[in-house]
Amino acid sequence: MMNDRSRDIGPFEVRPDDDMIICRCEEITKGEIRRAVHDGMFTMQEIRRYLRAGMGLCQGQTCARIVKSIVASEQKVSPATITPATSRGPIRPTEMSILANEVLEEAI
Repeated sequence: MMNDRSRDIGPFEVRPDDDMIICRCEEITKGEIRRAVHDGMFTMQEIRRYLRAGMGLCQGQTCARIVKSIVASEQKVSPATITPATSRGPIRPTEMSILANEVLEEAI
C-alpha cells in the first residue's frame, strides 16, 4: 500500500474533464476525486468515506477500478500499490412483508 503523505504531489490543477461523472450511483466527478487526493485522501477507503464514491447501489462494482486509477495517477504511483476499499455485494431494500412470507412458506 502506497500511503506516503510526506511526498509532494503538487498543487491541484483544474482539467477540462474534471466534470466527468465517475461514480454514477453517487454522482461523483473526476475532479472531486482528484481534489480529494490533493486534500489528503490517499487510500481508497478514505476516498470512499470522504466522497461516498463506491458506496452507492453497485457498491463500487462499476467505478472502483476507475477511481483507483485516478487516485494512483494523482499520486504518480502504480494502481497496484493502492489497496482496494472493502467490497460488499450489491443490495436492494426488501419489504418486511416479503421476508415474512418466506418464513411462513418455509413453516408450511
